[in-house]
Amino acid sequence: MINKQNLWFVTLFSLILVLGIYYVTMGDESLSVLAGENNISKEVSVKESDIIVALQVDRDEAVLKEMNEYQSILLDDTATIEEKNDAYNALQALSNSKTECEKIKKLITEKFKFDNFVKIDGDAISITIAAKDHNKEIANNIIREVQSLYDKQKYITVKFE
Repeated sequence: MINKQNLWFVTLFSLILVLGIYYVTMGDESLSVLAGENNISKEVSVKESDIIVALQVDRDEAVLKEMNEYQSILLDDTATIEEKNDAYNALQALSNSKTECEKIKKLITEKFKFDNFVKIDGDAISITIAAKDHNKEIANNIIREVQSLYDKQKYITVKFE
């Protein structure tokens, strides 16, 4: 009868044996590639849109976490009516904020042809544009265009990445 320890030993020994045979039978070119002796340099480049995607994922995760917290308050039997009302209002505010962000993002994409990320925090609107050129004129035009969507003054910032 084979116990577990012997079975593991045989399994690992077989794996090492197979890898050893594979290593011995490999050609010289394969070995030099594995050892890193090739002269090909690999560069990692970050595209502007990658930054926007990363910002979007971070925001989506934060919003999802907040929504889960508020939903757990709504479903909690021990929570008071006031706590549930506050959680419901906060969920609606998150939904409205997300809708506004999407509206502004669509406006900038259609009118200015830039990939962008929009974050709204109260009266502050932060816009990140994926572009190499840091153009003040474009930033001012974007600020004017976004401000035209609102009746009262908003604090709008535009950052180029």
